[in-house]
Amino acid sequence: MGSTGDARRSAAVRRRDTLQRLRAERDMWVATAHPEHGPHQVPLWFLWDGHAVWVCTGAASATVRNLRADPRVRLALADTFDVVMLQGDAECHPDREVPDEAADAFAAKFGWDPRAEEGSFVYVRVLPETVRAWRGEPELRGRLIMRDGVWRDAGDRP
Repeated sequence: MGSTGDARRSAAVRRRDTLQRLRAERDMWVATAHPEHGPHQVPLWFLWDGHAVWVCTGAASATVRNLRADPRVRLALADTFDVVMLQGDAECHPDREVPDEAADAFAAKFGWDPRAEEGSFVYVRVLPETVRAWRGEPELRGRLIMRDGVWRDAGDRP
């Protein structure tokens, strides 16, 4: 694991940096598990709506099957040095029942609207309960920046 020397961001700065990445990045690892078939992990495009993560995948995908059996999910941005991991419970919305605001924003970000496809898709909404963020060893301590859906620096706005 790399190191940033003695540099260590405050919780408020980590939250700011995390939110900036959630707004800007396109891809996220989505990890689910099925009680009989075990873990499954896949990269998917994602949308951050300011409160929750939205991904979209085929209705018959292992991701959707797993989430219907067990809604717990872990999400991670791709960078292994500037780590951002989110955990929460997923809500599955068939493409014909997804809120227009979320689906329209997803389509605007990616130039692709699953609602217009012939196949069936499911939008998955994850409201984070836990967020961890760290850059290198100096930030391992204090990496938990959201617990029980509340930012740990809530009184210290960046």
